Amino acid sequence: MPAPRYFRIEQALRARIAQSQPHDPLPSEPELAREHGVSRMTARAAVTQLVNDGLAYRAPGRGTFVAAPTGPRRADHLVRLSEEIRKQGRRPSSRVVLAELRPATPDEAARLRLRKPEVVAIHRVRLADDEPIAFERAMYPGTLSALLDADLTGSVHEALAALGRHPIRGSATLTAQAATGEDARELGVPAGSALLVERRLILDQQQRPIELSESRYAGDRYRLDVAFGVEPH
Repeated sequence: MPAPRYFRIEQALRARIAQSQPHDPLPSEPELAREHGVSRMTARAAVTQLVNDGLAYRAPGRGTFVAAPTGPRRADHLVRLSEEIRKQGRRPSSRVVLAELRPATPDEAARLRLRKPEVVAIHRVRLADDEPIAFERAMYPGTLSALLDADLTGSVHEALAALGRHPIRGSATLTAQAATGEDARELGVPAGSALLVERRLILDQQQRPIELSESRYAGDRYRLDVAFGVEPH
């Protein structure tokens, strides 16, 4: 199933923003509608998503512009870590620790709704300017074994999109844990030091589970911002 039209426009704008400077102008919604052959409402949906993600801002009467780098990711947004790092003016990279096709555990098979109990397991250390930020263990359905041929030092989500599976939304659980010996080795932190641990399940454009992951962030190098409302008494 092809990606929604607004999503394709959004991805094209994300690529443009990655090559732009803060406050550079972006195409107007009518220009985007003409260029991509969509309605202005569809173009507006793509731009609105970028504004919500903090990658762009609207100036009334003037247009839409590339946003200046901001701080940490909001917990209610699904944003690639590589994009977060770029927004902070730093260079993202990844070091692959493990990449293999293996039998799924019962929990992985259940949460990824697997018909054949196999997963593609990819473990990576995520870096910003060569400083380790996170130790990431991610599992994907075994039917996506073509991921093993992709450049895993780059964006796995872009590789998924190239295979026709577009990460769209997800849910996450956040906990605090002490660094294990493996964490200490991969992240360069003392064993027992505080880590922020995020477990995510991400769905694709057809609401199918596509990624089950655990990211273990060095506590002094990363944080999440949370937006919330206050319930009335």
